[in-house]
Amino acid sequence: MADIIALLPDSVANQIAAGEVIQRPASVIKELVENAVDAGARTINVIVVDAGRTSIQVIDDGCGMSPTDARLAFERHATSKIKQADDLFALHTMGFRGEALASIAAVAQVELQTRMANEEIGTQVSIAGSKVLDQQPVACPVGCNFRVENLFYNVPARRKFLKSNATELNNILTAYERIALVYPDIHFTFHHNGAELLNLRPGNLRQRITDVFGKQYGQDLLPVEADTVMCRVTGFVTKPEAARKKGGQDYFFVNGRYMKHPYFHKAVLTAYERLIPEGMQPPYFLYFEINPADIDVNIHPTKTEIKFENEQAIWQLLVAVVRDAIGKFCEIPSIDFDTVGKPEIPVFDPSRDNIQAPKVTYNPSYNPFEHTPHSSHHTPSSRESLYEGLMSETPVSPTAPSESSIFGAISDKSPVHYQYKGQYIMTAVKSGLMVIDQHRADVRILFERYASASSAENDLPASASQRLLFPETMQLSPSDSVIMEQILPELSVLGFDLSALGGGTFAVNGIPAGMEGIEPISLIQQIVTDVADHDAIDGAASQAIGLSVRQSLHLSLARAAAIPYGQVLSNEEMENIVNTLFACSNVNYTPDGKTILVILPQTDIDALFDTKR
Repeated sequence: MADIIALLPDSVANQIAAGEVIQRPASVIKELVENAVDAGARTINVIVVDAGRTSIQVIDDGCGMSPTDARLAFERHATSKIKQADDLFALHTMGFRGEALASIAAVAQVELQTRMANEEIGTQVSIAGSKVLDQQPVACPVGCNFRVENLFYNVPARRKFLKSNATELNNILTAYERIALVYPDIHFTFHHNGAELLNLRPGNLRQRITDVFGKQYGQDLLPVEADTVMCRVTGFVTKPEAARKKGGQDYFFVNGRYMKHPYFHKAVLTAYERLIPEGMQPPYFLYFEINPADIDVNIHPTKTEIKFENEQAIWQLLVAVVRDAIGKFCEIPSIDFDTVGKPEIPVFDPSRDNIQAPKVTYNPSYNPFEHTPHSSHHTPSSRESLYEGLMSETPVSPTAPSESSIFGAISDKSPVHYQYKGQYIMTAVKSGLMVIDQHRADVRILFERYASASSAENDLPASASQRLLFPETMQLSPSDSVIMEQILPELSVLGFDLSALGGGTFAVNGIPAGMEGIEPISLIQQIVTDVADHDAIDGAASQAIGLSVRQSLHLSLARAAAIPYGQVLSNEEMENIVNTLFACSNVNYTPDGKTILVILPQTDIDALFDTKR
């Protein structure tokens, strides 16, 4: 039998590795910026065109490379970070595998200009599809200048499945921010299509967080610091009132490397128990310094998952330090220095002030049972009159359940409804007892109302907007600003009056009518977070993307404006909710798939009481 196993060509092996390392333009920027950090750069500039589809350029002022290193760096497993397998457990650098440049060169056209400080002239290397096209001397500054063009030009299928420019740009900024938050002493800049989106000057960690996410974070940050034999934990958590419905700003860093760790995330939430409402998540920025021998970073291609040797002990330490930070904040007394115009209350002195205590007088001979006062009320003559007016004038006669659809059952519903614990609307229908979740029902109603108002097929005017007496300003991170620019036209159709002030700052001049009493800044931030997390935004066609963004917008707005749990409703209000719900296209589920109503069949009710008919 002929031999069938053969070694793959280097070009094929590089493309397979690129599938794990280079998944999208954000992966290219992550790898190149991490290499620049490892090279000791103090200034890193990133220039992107068309969200990385056309061009990605990373410029740094690090140590640079020699002509030989510049060529060898594009080979697989060529690295200066480790020499042997044991070095994996003593890592102090961002990269170590030596696959990044080889993977990038396998799926793009790459040009590198680099020079070391002790050299008078640099080197330029051009590679496309893992093939070296040219290498020659060039005049260039100290450091490295990588230009990556036409990403996935030789892999059309992967280029086709790239998402919209807004989505890819948001992913790029997210990856860039994760690195910038670790190194506040490095100057980072970011340009997209000629516009500057980020200019993070060197400073301390608190200033870096404020520069990235906005000035509002500076007031809510609580310092965290603990040094033990296992690890050192530093960083910031936020005050309980800064918690949001969804995270987005929960960051763990281990030895300068971003990490996702659901177990440690649960530890932070445990420290906030009974301080924030259920379902809310506080932003935090926590940095671990631990012995590299106690962790394993080589368990995931993107290096975002890390295995710890002492996870349980670190979990307990994390809960303790976060609780300590929150406790120090809560124990600080508030001192009121505003005493102008307040009355002066003298201190009571019993030896000087002759004040008689008030006395209580009463009639000891009074007996309330001896005299019955005349009253216009009379005792009802029958037991039935006690409940007069409380029962329906037209009670529904019980009927056997039918096999008709739920839409047929609504025609035979009772006109009288009952609200249970401020959450459920209960009403009798032909087939049994119908129970409706009032909040979810209103979410479905408002969702379809907003969708109808902004549908491109319906020539309907924009929703009415309620002007704010005092406009409010909000500042978003660069990644959130990209999402805001994308959804701004749709928000205007829904009734929001927003204006961009530049630098990620937006003015809120008005909100949709009927949403008075809702905090507009929190609502808009939640909408942006929902849109960013919405999986449907990653559609390929621009029209499909627009529809998915609209659906996420409508759902977020409906959740905020819907009737909350605990609100007491009159019978007319419940009747209106039921009738409007059954006019919707889907009465059973909310847009995100949650059950709105259930029907308890009459046969099941009879079985509970062991009733035979």
